[in-house]
Amino acid sequence: MEERKILLVEDEKKIADALTMGLTEAGFGVETAYDGTIGWKLFQIHPFNLVVLDINLPGINGYELCKNIRAKNVQVPVIMLTALSSLSDKIEGYDAGADDYIIKPFEFRELLMKIRVLLRRTMQQTIPTGSILKAADLEVNLDSKEVKRNDASIHLTAKEFQLLEYLLRNKNRVVSRSDIAVNVWDIDFDTNTNVIDVYINYLRNKVDKKFEPKLIHTQVGMGYILKDNQ
Repeated sequence: MEERKILLVEDEKKIADALTMGLTEAGFGVETAYDGTIGWKLFQIHPFNLVVLDINLPGINGYELCKNIRAKNVQVPVIMLTALSSLSDKIEGYDAGADDYIIKPFEFRELLMKIRVLLRRTMQQTIPTGSILKAADLEVNLDSKEVKRNDASIHLTAKEFQLLEYLLRNKNRVVSRSDIAVNVWDIDFDTNTNVIDVYINYLRNKVDKKFEPKLIHTQVGMGYILKDNQ
């Protein structure tokens, strides 16, 4: 099997060196950068299968680095490592394009598990060019990442796009918050937080608020459903 390559951007050298050693022993190829500027340069030069980055970095901070990475590559998974634990910090991370968010301190086994889950998910989500999902007058191009409703373009963040894609793939079916946590965030995402509800509201504001019919509905006590009203 081809070696999977990880970019690690962490300014605390002791942590970075320990993670590099652990990931290497787990069979990954690792490029390590101790500041965001070098991390961004490495990302532009080398192909990576996944990125692990801190937020409080010298040079380019983790949020900006993640945005830069997303502008260049919408598919590569990004995991943020940080001591910032508030809901607003997490939302800012997901809005920047992160796929997962791990609070320091953490166990290496947790990081390794999340890396393997995201890499497996990426391999399973190989999408044919031009694939399109539709519901009513909503159209999502999975290749170009374009979203349109009634021919009007809608801009979504990476996490909003993933959530909408999941709802569309399960249209006319109720999905629970746990279903969303497993398939859009990660297998052990804390469903007691309201991040999922926040992102459902983000989607409604962008996809439903100015349009009829409304597509995203709440099933009280059960979850959410995207209804194709055509």
